[in-house]
Amino acid sequence: MRIVIVEDNKTLASGLGHRLRDLGHAVDILEDGFDGDQFLADEGADLVILDINLPGLSGLEVLKNLRGRGDTTPVLLLTGRGETSDRVTGLDLGADDYLVKPFEIEELEARIRALSRRRGTETSHVVQIGPLQFDRGARRLFRDGAAVDLPRRELAVLECLLDRRGQLVPKRVLADHVYGLGAEVEEKVIEIYISRLRKRLAEHDLMIKTVRGLGYYFDDGS
Repeated sequence: MRIVIVEDNKTLASGLGHRLRDLGHAVDILEDGFDGDQFLADEGADLVILDINLPGLSGLEVLKNLRGRGDTTPVLLLTGRGETSDRVTGLDLGADDYLVKPFEIEELEARIRALSRRRGTETSHVVQIGPLQFDRGARRLFRDGAAVDLPRRELAVLECLLDRRGQLVPKRVLADHVYGLGAEVEEKVIEIYISRLRKRLAEHDLMIKTVRGLGYYFDDGS
């Protein structure tokens, strides 16, 4: 899942980013409300973690602009203890949930899982790929009810290919999905993940095809 964090506390944002990347998410971090608003308008996200008190545009203004564009991306607000009125305003503007600082990272992870499941009920929650089922909310792969284990980076690659099923996906797009926009990742790393994923999926008669010099696309035989 691609998560955008808009938070001007560099230490907090960096810590959240490291933790969420360890869980297999792609993370982009913006420190200014103007930059966050522009990024979300141009690039989008699967989930937004948005601080209320930001330089430039406030978090509430970023949220208002997001919803004004018809964007229904789940938004988790980060607020201070004394910002009750702002929390109410945020929920009225369309925020999906909020956390009061300071908070435990485990609680943040639980809120993200809940928002992901809620998002899944609005779209296709479980995707059928040949004999396999991919649960978007749980970010798990199954066959006949039994879990199919995939390392988190390979799972993120698969998720990106599924999101663009039927399309050619360049290596740079895969790298951005796995590591976050603009991450300094060599294309060879993506090639390694593709190679490993290809071998795992071959056991289930599924293929990832290569268009040399351009990228990859997912072939489920349909």
